[in-house]
Amino acid sequence: MADGNGCVVFVEDDPALREALLALMDSVGMTAKAYGSVQEYLDAPAVTGPHCLVLDVRLPGRSGLDLQAELARGGASPPIVFLSGHADVPMSVRAMKAGAIEFLVKPFRDQDLIDAIHHGIEEDRRRRAGQTAEAELRLRFDSLTPRAREVMRLVAQGLLNKQIAGMLDVSEITVKVHRGQAMRKMGARSLAELVRMADQLGVCAADR
Repeated sequence: MADGNGCVVFVEDDPALREALLALMDSVGMTAKAYGSVQEYLDAPAVTGPHCLVLDVRLPGRSGLDLQAELARGGASPPIVFLSGHADVPMSVRAMKAGAIEFLVKPFRDQDLIDAIHHGIEEDRRRRAGQTAEAELRLRFDSLTPRAREVMRLVAQGLLNKQIAGMLDVSEITVKVHRGQAMRKMGARSLAELVRMADQLGVCAADR
């Protein structure tokens, strides 16, 4: 399931509320899907585009909090909005500390839910854009020669060309050539930008 404009996925065991939520999303032009349990959600095809997950806290079998923890362990958790029939402060604190973007108590205002979902989808869109940019940066770094990667790493540590030349037992001219190659292939317009790229990739401490 994919939608370029984003979508919302509900996990709610109350059939009437599921239908009401789907109708609400349809009324504001949003793509939505609903499941009655955590297992139904996990068995369904994964959403591939930007999305937000709206979970009831109390569900048959595994709870919404259990699903939140499971997704976090997998490292691919979308933004989560929790719904609860009870104003349980410890539960809401636990959910928010674990990364939930909102905790709404039933009955909630439709606009509050819509606002939370829009916020979640935009957050997921930004996260995915950042992951794509980092993946592209990693491909550029991997395209460098081993020596250019080493020079980039040492430059990012703040070492001068002369120091790098001494460490690698090469001439300063050779260091400049490799540094220039790294800047061109990485698309860095300045030395400071190259250093920021190295920091983003986590290659300052050790070559990869």
